[in-house]
Amino acid sequence: MRSKTGVLLAIILLPFLSNCQTEITYPETFKKTILTREFLSEGVAVADLNNDGLKDIVAGYYWFEAPNWTKHEMAPARAFNPRQEYSKSFLNFTLDVNLDGWEDVVNIDYPGTPAYWFENPKNEGGNWTKHIIGDSIGIGNESPGFIDVDADGRIDLLCGDVKTNQIIWLQAPTQTGQTAWTRHALTEEKVYGTERFSHGLGYGDINGDGIKDVVIKDGWFEGKADKSSGDWRFHLIDLGEDCSHMQVLDVNKDGRNDIVTASAHKLGIWWFEQLEDGNFKKHLMSESTSQTHSSIMVDLNGDDKKDFLTGKRYLAHNGNDPGDADAPILIWFEFTDQAPYYKEHFIDNDSGAGLNIATADMNNDFKTDIIISNKNGVFLLENDL
Repeated sequence: MRSKTGVLLAIILLPFLSNCQTEITYPETFKKTILTREFLSEGVAVADLNNDGLKDIVAGYYWFEAPNWTKHEMAPARAFNPRQEYSKSFLNFTLDVNLDGWEDVVNIDYPGTPAYWFENPKNEGGNWTKHIIGDSIGIGNESPGFIDVDADGRIDLLCGDVKTNQIIWLQAPTQTGQTAWTRHALTEEKVYGTERFSHGLGYGDINGDGIKDVVIKDGWFEGKADKSSGDWRFHLIDLGEDCSHMQVLDVNKDGRNDIVTASAHKLGIWWFEQLEDGNFKKHLMSESTSQTHSSIMVDLNGDDKKDFLTGKRYLAHNGNDPGDADAPILIWFEFTDQAPYYKEHFIDNDSGAGLNIATADMNNDFKTDIIISNKNGVFLLENDL
């Protein structure tokens, strides 16, 4: 028997589901905690910032201290008006940048501007020191990746450089006390996917040679063992419209990696099947919600297989797009062994997603939880699947 919550959500979602081709399941158990309804950031991250053994939540210039989610400022900040403003924080991640034993916070600001990181003051109070990550670098493409490009166990930043129009990666410091990041170019100047407001970026092995490639909506750059060669070859292929983070995986288990994308500002979630000749065939997965401006691969149901998690970026353009202010839905897709190879699950209809999603086991129950920050607020959704 369906719960009252499931029935209510079905009514709310009915207009969105009319064109959906796949089986829909009703919400499973996620316990939602609203940390704040203020619009602080569209980026979010998780780390133990005060070294007390508990995971804290980062939203822009603020961090929320576990277990009571006490709000602290890292630098002078304020809440923003979701219908009139963008925040100063589009994406966040955490990393012990200077290798001093304390987690720091990386912030991706407005597209086309430099990224920066806040240095953890080690519980000494006061403002966190702000460091620019490359003064001459403007982060192009609205879907930068927090990816360990060189496989050294530390997260790097994969992005476009709007000032040179190259695909680059920024390598975090590798020695204690260092604060400067090293810039590496993967492509020549003036390539696709580097414009200030371009969308869609992913990293995975497209051609099966064991070396990961860079994927954009216009095609893919063929990877080399040399991660700083600057001459990765481009293959022009239409992979749909402006999208969020592009995920590379073998959806239909035919031995060739496919690509899963979600529309950044319109309606649609798709997988692009890689055919034997290297071309790609588009398959619609869902039209449940629009503005799916972020995605992440994560194992939510504990079956040791990664699932596709995405959601609506509420008021993405401050309410100026069709459907911008519709219910902020959060959904995930479980990949299966039989056609259509996926099953859609709804999590919540009043959280949505921002420009990146964080996941972590927040309560030590060996299940992966979801953390969201967007124009609708900051949320923790504890997983009880």
